[in-house]
Amino acid sequence: MHDFYSRRALILFLAPLLTAGCVLGQTPKKEPDVPYVPTTDEAVAAMLDLAGVQKNDIVYDLGCGDGRIVVTAARKFGARGVGIDINPVRIKEAQENAKRNGVEHLVRFVEKDLFEADIKEATVVSLFLLSHINLKLKPKLMRDLKPGTRIVSNTFDMGDWKPEKEFTVGLRDDEDSFLSRRLFLWTIPKQ
Repeated sequence: MHDFYSRRALILFLAPLLTAGCVLGQTPKKEPDVPYVPTTDEAVAAMLDLAGVQKNDIVYDLGCGDGRIVVTAARKFGARGVGIDINPVRIKEAQENAKRNGVEHLVRFVEKDLFEADIKEATVVSLFLLSHINLKLKPKLMRDLKPGTRIVSNTFDMGDWKPEKEFTVGLRDDEDSFLSRRLFLWTIPKQ
């Protein structure tokens, strides 16, 4: 268990350096608001299920990283998807992930600050940010999204905006230690 926390601390220390693209020589136009920590496959599946994703949905992932959420939504449900990330390295990884999974015709990836991105066509928005970033993003979500759009967040809530549903997903790390993540679901209300 101690090794798990040491590895996690190392990941959190190195993530901003890797997110900045130092290793590959590509840097984002602006420093990301959160470190890149990939969503586990179990959490991806649970998030999509909690949001009730179907073929007619358009899934937006804000801070998409390697694109695994929109790629999985396309592969599993046939849904269209858009991943937004500020880091060009992550966008390249996401495009390669879509191609590897044969869903590049259903998804696209945009290098942009999530606070400036056009998200109006989304029917589902997925987040794995931080609580204070979710709160900063909330006015944009309320302003830009149509009533009925579902928002699902991994681990981080939205303060006093109480979720309609919560779900705990159990995970196992590399050393078979048990972890869990809280997932939250909200729906944009009628204005």
